[in-house]
Amino acid sequence: MRLPPLSLYVHIPWCVQKCPYCDFNSHALKGGVPEDAYVNRLLDDLRADLAWVQGRQLSSIFIGGGTPSLLTAAAVKRLLAGIASLVELTEGCEVTLEANPGTFEKERFQGFVEAGVNRLSIGVQSLDAEQLKGLGRIHDPQQACAAAEHASQLQLNSYNLDLMHGLPEQSLAQAMADLDGIIALNPPHISWYQLTIEPNTSFASRPPKLPDDEVLWEIYQRGHEKLAAAGYQHYEVSAYAKPGHQSQHNRNYWQFGDYLGIGCGAHSKITLPAEGKILRCEKIKHPQGYLDLTRPLRYKLWQVSEEELPFEFFMNLLRLNEPMSKSLFSARTGLSVAIAEQALAPAIAQGLLTGSDEQWETTSLGRRFLNSILDEMV
Repeated sequence: MRLPPLSLYVHIPWCVQKCPYCDFNSHALKGGVPEDAYVNRLLDDLRADLAWVQGRQLSSIFIGGGTPSLLTAAAVKRLLAGIASLVELTEGCEVTLEANPGTFEKERFQGFVEAGVNRLSIGVQSLDAEQLKGLGRIHDPQQACAAAEHASQLQLNSYNLDLMHGLPEQSLAQAMADLDGIIALNPPHISWYQLTIEPNTSFASRPPKLPDDEVLWEIYQRGHEKLAAAGYQHYEVSAYAKPGHQSQHNRNYWQFGDYLGIGCGAHSKITLPAEGKILRCEKIKHPQGYLDLTRPLRYKLWQVSEEELPFEFFMNLLRLNEPMSKSLFSARTGLSVAIAEQALAPAIAQGLLTGSDEQWETTSLGRRFLNSILDEMV
């Protein structure tokens, strides 16, 4: 087991309002964002986890939420400066900030770039006004297009547009119109993913009518063809990028790298080679509890068992549309390849995977049924 690359995730828990499909740890904003107190607490959180850095540099930082663009540029600058004073950053460290078009202001985002952000991820979700209303989004299609245009004019290394499909009562034609609109904006990266109904959301208690499976499959096939024809590489389950614009932060997740998580409800995954352990940690979820200086920030801390490691490794690696290295399995888990071979044998027998001396690879059938590969491992 060797030390993998290290990333940092920063969670900002507030939104203007909670979307009915969202199961993230986000809270509708009541009053202003207590950004000074929260940035102070974020840096305290990072200080408490510094032993887990183990001499590494941060290869990426992702500020997610919630709606991080509710923060002022001054708060983001202080946060990033504080992080850099505690942990060294790699040269060209990818620094992403999530933003929603409804909070997008050109001058505000120029300030974020000057603070050190070099990649934006903008939550468009749809270019259909009625769908945006149904999804609880606070922006309209014109604001979404303006946000993408502003991003293209900033001195960024890259930016991403989020788009959902399989929306309530969405037809194939409507889904393709949405995707055509996003492709026409020519972003370097597109996250195109299907709406799912998650527990403990408003949609779960009042489910909307979603397209049937045949329509969903046709949307996926036609959309994939459109994205490929437009020059986007399908490198991860729901991620498409122009050459040189893959998300390095997300790739580290999917390659079973390490990451520190600071902020409300943030998760960490840390390798301790000397002890032969992989730890996971979760921070206090609610902002009020997180900001309480009398409370410890770590809510849960546990070791991933050897029995769970193969499943956790492949749950991540299978998301990438590329061969899975056998040597990487051993390096990231500390386990022998024979253990993985045994776990994957049923999926190989069913034609979902193929194997060679150096790697495993998903078949075209396996790409359609990734969950079946994982189900066979349980």
